[in-house]
Amino acid sequence: MEAGRTIAEKILSRAAGAEARAGETVICDVDAALGTDASGPMAIDYFRAMGGERVHDPRRLVFALDHYAPPPTQKAAGHLETVRAFCTEQGIAWHEIGEGIGHQLMLETGRARPGALAVGADSHAVTYGALNCFGTGIGSSDLAAAMLTGQVWLRVPETIRVVLTGALPAGVFAKDAALALIGRLGADGAAYKALEFTGPAVAGLAMDARFVLANMSMECGAKAGLFEADGVTRAYLEDRTKAAFEAVAADGDATYADEVLLDLGALEPQLARPHHVDNVTPVTEGAGTAAQMVYLGTCTGGRARDFHEALAVLEDAGGPADGVRLVVTPASEEVRAALQADGTLQRFAAMGAVVQMPGCGSCCGTCGVAVEDGMTVVSTANRNFKGRMGNPKAEIWLASPATCAATAARGRITDPREFL
Repeated sequence: MEAGRTIAEKILSRAAGAEARAGETVICDVDAALGTDASGPMAIDYFRAMGGERVHDPRRLVFALDHYAPPPTQKAAGHLETVRAFCTEQGIAWHEIGEGIGHQLMLETGRARPGALAVGADSHAVTYGALNCFGTGIGSSDLAAAMLTGQVWLRVPETIRVVLTGALPAGVFAKDAALALIGRLGADGAAYKALEFTGPAVAGLAMDARFVLANMSMECGAKAGLFEADGVTRAYLEDRTKAAFEAVAADGDATYADEVLLDLGALEPQLARPHHVDNVTPVTEGAGTAAQMVYLGTCTGGRARDFHEALAVLEDAGGPADGVRLVVTPASEEVRAALQADGTLQRFAAMGAVVQMPGCGSCCGTCGVAVEDGMTVVSTANRNFKGRMGNPKAEIWLASPATCAATAARGRITDPREFL
């Protein structure tokens, strides 16, 4: 009797129109593909070089102008205009400057949905796995091929089963769980494998928490980070898509490459030290390190819940310490509008925070608030390699929004449980 299949195997089998097992290479129909102003111009050049005149299906494509929002140079502005012109010519939808980070917009607009294959020419397309969607990053040449043919080739990944138990204690959040998992697996511990999150703790995780875990899957090398769909998933998508979808669950006898048990109840706040995301320690081991900038935002930590968690700490502490630059960047216009409506942005601004338009800029160092030489930054982002925020002479630590806020309040890395 043939063994059961994982979520990854099932979704890619449907997309390939044939039985697909781990280790096999398949040609898959793409349900949705994302390009950005960073990856798009090169993909458009490849498309033309491949002889492309018309894209296969413009309805399955979307571009986001998010990495150069706003464009810092004339050259960057030219990249944006290249994308706009191509989308206009081909009848492709695009998200303008200020609408937000492409990955967040893929979630908000329902393009990522259960059972689908959604690719993005940016590695954090893995975020879509929180919605039971096989989301994965591809290169610009693969995006060009997908635009031309509607297909991509993929090797079906083996799967690591991540069993979540317990409940997150006060002061501990999904970002801490993600960092703890990466610290255990290492930066390449899941290289070209899928992570399948399961276990009794999943039901208690809000969708935002699932987004964080799926998003950070890339940082241990994973090809995808997948959750089953449940009532939380359906509630999130209820007003976001009218498209039919079919949720995918793993078979009880599916074959896994490995299994990792993570007790959420045993976790404490975590840090990723410079300059590697798997250089993870409890916050108590980094406490006291002086910080000059705290960054709240990105496709990992830029949703409304993240800012509410950070604001609660900062208001309890009386605001940021003198000399700390606090930067606030919502992940999308939807998030920004919600934070404006409930007064969150005004309260951050009253504390002296720099509030930026939605986008990726400062996270990857392409635009926005710049990091100075010698600065220590504590960020809600997903990467901290040297030069990530545009300056190789700075140091970036990664933490949860609450730990970032506690750090801003003290001017040094601080355990958020002091305030919660």
